[in-house]
Amino acid sequence: MVMAQNVVVVGSQWGDEGKGKIVDWLAEQCDGVVRFQGGHNAGHTLVVGGKKTILRLIPSGILHETLDCYIGSGVVVSPEALLGEIDELDAAGVKNVAGRLKIAPTCPLILPYHIALDQAREASKGEGKIGTTGRGIGPAYEDKVARRSVRAGDLRDMALVAEKVRANLALYNVQLEHLHGAAPLEFDSVMAVIESFRARILPMLADVSRTLYDKIQNGERLLFEGAQGTLLDIDCGTYPFVTSSNCVAGAASAGAGVPPQALDYVLGIVKAYTTRVGSGPFPTELFDKVGAGLAKRGHEFGSVTGRARRCGWFDAAALKRAIQINGISGMCITKLDVMDGIDEIKLCVGYTLPDGSTTNILPFGAHEVSGCTPIYETLPGWKESTVGAKSYDALPENACRYLQRIEEVCGAPIAIVSTGPDRDETILIRHPFEA
Repeated sequence: MVMAQNVVVVGSQWGDEGKGKIVDWLAEQCDGVVRFQGGHNAGHTLVVGGKKTILRLIPSGILHETLDCYIGSGVVVSPEALLGEIDELDAAGVKNVAGRLKIAPTCPLILPYHIALDQAREASKGEGKIGTTGRGIGPAYEDKVARRSVRAGDLRDMALVAEKVRANLALYNVQLEHLHGAAPLEFDSVMAVIESFRARILPMLADVSRTLYDKIQNGERLLFEGAQGTLLDIDCGTYPFVTSSNCVAGAASAGAGVPPQALDYVLGIVKAYTTRVGSGPFPTELFDKVGAGLAKRGHEFGSVTGRARRCGWFDAAALKRAIQINGISGMCITKLDVMDGIDEIKLCVGYTLPDGSTTNILPFGAHEVSGCTPIYETLPGWKESTVGAKSYDALPENACRYLQRIEEVCGAPIAIVSTGPDRDETILIRHPFEA
């Protein structure tokens, strides 16, 4: 048996697959948890002993009170959101959160002008809006690529921060006023916001890349936590209805600052059905009572935004694309219990395209995906409850057949099955750290 030292956890659909629970569950076996992309538009829900915790920026290993957690340079950081999250965890009794959290000084900061522009853009698009969370994520990544970000390490030099803020406001205020009819932002007010969080952020800055490298050299285990999902990736997703970062496994290397050969195992998190939040094509979406039932039983509302998620049948053709892009070593199927009680279950194994041809893998881009008509197989459902099942043998026969068919069609093994939101409601088939 080859031991995997470092595991990457990625969403393999359109996000909201339940990554937080699995990262929290695996964190017991590791020496550090690393977020490598995204921002506070990601909501990771953990349930331990019936108590719910929602994390947005802080890695999902933070509830393990001896574990250090890291935010890599691929993450755009809202200091206000981060500090609010720390305060929530402190109030809940989680020990030494700020002391165990290390932030790369190369992280771009989300500032008030990013939020203002994000919201103004969405408001002006009307029916054509992307469906962003309005939290400034996209504009912050734009600044990063345009080489004008205020980065976390810049907080050590407020003269540099002031210079960057003046230049950025000159650009953003023109857009706010003349393109979107929104109010401009004042330099002094933005600087006051920065001063309000500076003293608390500075002690958390650390050379995350070097620290992780040293841990890897010392044989310590690391868990790399992705946000959103593969089909929302800026390059590989249903563009333009995507997020603003690379959320595939390969991004863990760049976003955390570690060599790619250090990433030993990729765990793809997959719902037992499919959901999508916001705009964009969704071939297997259901508009009937089955879809409504999935939404109700699955509590399909965004943990950050509260937005209702669209629900549909499992899309194996879309998952095949995710497996190819990420090099998924094993899958974790979540929310199997939500499928309980459905008489017949449909499984999408491919698509018919507008020209009459067929494909067994999701095309790239929203325009191409919007022309896909699902090709379904029908499998028998099960009436027995799978809620809280802790062993594979405890699952109904038809539930096992459903999981086996997913493996056959997608071409990747199932390593873990989740049968409820609590940390303990988990079936282990193959441990990622022991694969």
